[in-house]
Amino acid sequence: MRRQNLAVVLGAVRVHSPLSRADVAGHVGLTRAAVSSLVDELIGRGALTEAPATASGRVGRPGRALAVSEQGPAGLGLEIGVTHLGACVVDLRGEPRVRRRVERANAGRPAGRVLAEVAALAAEAEAEAAALGLRVEGRVLAVPGVVPNGPGGLVERAPNLGWHGVRLADHWPDPDTVPEPENEANLGALAECWSAEPAVETLVHVSAGAGIGAALVIDGRLFRGARGFAGELGHVPIQPDGVECACGARGCLEQYAGEAAVLREAALAPHGGAAGASPAPAGDPIVLLAERAAAGHPPTLAALDRAGRALGLALASAVELIDPDGLVLGGAYAELADWLLPSVRAELAARVTVRPWAPEALRPSALGRRGPLLGAALTTVRRIMTDPTLLPAG
Repeated sequence: MRRQNLAVVLGAVRVHSPLSRADVAGHVGLTRAAVSSLVDELIGRGALTEAPATASGRVGRPGRALAVSEQGPAGLGLEIGVTHLGACVVDLRGEPRVRRRVERANAGRPAGRVLAEVAALAAEAEAEAAALGLRVEGRVLAVPGVVPNGPGGLVERAPNLGWHGVRLADHWPDPDTVPEPENEANLGALAECWSAEPAVETLVHVSAGAGIGAALVIDGRLFRGARGFAGELGHVPIQPDGVECACGARGCLEQYAGEAAVLREAALAPHGGAAGASPAPAGDPIVLLAERAAAGHPPTLAALDRAGRALGLALASAVELIDPDGLVLGGAYAELADWLLPSVRAELAARVTVRPWAPEALRPSALGRRGPLLGAALTTVRRIMTDPTLLPAG
């Protein structure tokens, strides 16, 4: 009960601060004495701060303003992308305080080498956070791959990296700082839920990078499936006898709406190797696609329309099966939403016919490609907000 009450008080201050102790008691329905004891404990654990007394304009003694601490506990998010590494430290208010990104071509590189570089980046981010008075309480790593349920820190497979059966502890230099791996699409979805106003309880979050990932949030909780493999939307077949996929199946969504497929259809070669395609200029291919679409480049517009129709076909099945409150286009899809949304919505309107469906229920993520890294950092913060006793007592 005390753990729950600590979380209630901490949550009230986070949402409504600045508050006095008396104000908190009014918000949470506990006695002032009980609230005062809980506040003292939260201050001792570094979760709250209390400013000097200030006049509130009300009769009685001036209150002392409580706020969630800008220093002390924090979460570290890490990310391995196909083309980059990232780190982010977020304080208990949910504010990013440290950000680092390094461009790296990670596909096909040895997992040990990649993880050693991520560990070095993590150490740099933690040192910078410490200089700001922040103390990392948990570490989560976003990976573009399948992470099975249960402990062990195993990445079952990450095909776009070329990883199979990689256990983080086998490669991480410091056994005390091994992060918890999680699928990047899952973390992007959680960041979206935690950042949305008002909160969305049930949604499908689909994102694209080198591959296509999806995550299901049902009643505010991430649905991982029986073994942690839920959300492989990129390998849902939309044309059973279609193009062969790298996974060994045919007609997978990735072959029609993935980054490489869109670049190919836009007459741009991701690596300069597609027949009849002009080499893509150096730089971010998603930014390039957005620039060409904005300029009215016909092959690019046609490629994005085709991708949107394929995506809408796959999402229609998800809508009928799950009945979500919303669909969110995250990752690279968010940056291409202006050109994807019309065809996705057209497919949904044509195929979702047995239940109510509003076009505005499909929207782009405000976080875009920042979602997975932010979600990784916020995972620790959310755990602390739910159970402040995870923090060491002062």
